Amino acid sequence: MNEATKEIQEVCLRLLARREHSQQELLNKLALRGFDRDDAQPVIDELAGQGWQDDLRYAESYARFRIQKGYGPIRVRHELKQHGIAAFDLESIVQEEAGSWMALLEQVYSKKYTHDTALDRNEWAKRSRFLLQRGFSGAMINALFDQLNIRFF
Repeated sequence: MNEATKEIQEVCLRLLARREHSQQELLNKLALRGFDRDDAQPVIDELAGQGWQDDLRYAESYARFRIQKGYGPIRVRHELKQHGIAAFDLESIVQEEAGSWMALLEQVYSKKYTHDTALDRNEWAKRSRFLLQRGFSGAMINALFDQLNIRFF
């Protein structure tokens, strides 16, 4: 093992000791420290083979954290994709954490707003925008408002 490879491995292990990282995150952090991506990738692959790094474990941990913070499926999937995780099943994690996306949506809504049944158009739009920014779809938001019997005038 040459000196650069050893240094890359040490940096990776220090990072992974703090928290899970995706392979893409490790590559980006190593590049910021001046390491060549072509030198870093084999080291990361070796660490993945040894179980030190695992994209699936990272995705589960990240998704669980974001769901607990009240983020919806669109946002969580987008953030995972930005971290190099393209295909991941969020449904099992959301069932463990909140029961369903609709249950999570209702929790997020109830935490921020009271259950007024009649809203003016501006307030309805404001609440909808908040939930959209959290990563819930328009269809889910409309279903929630129907379920809670929320109308605007």
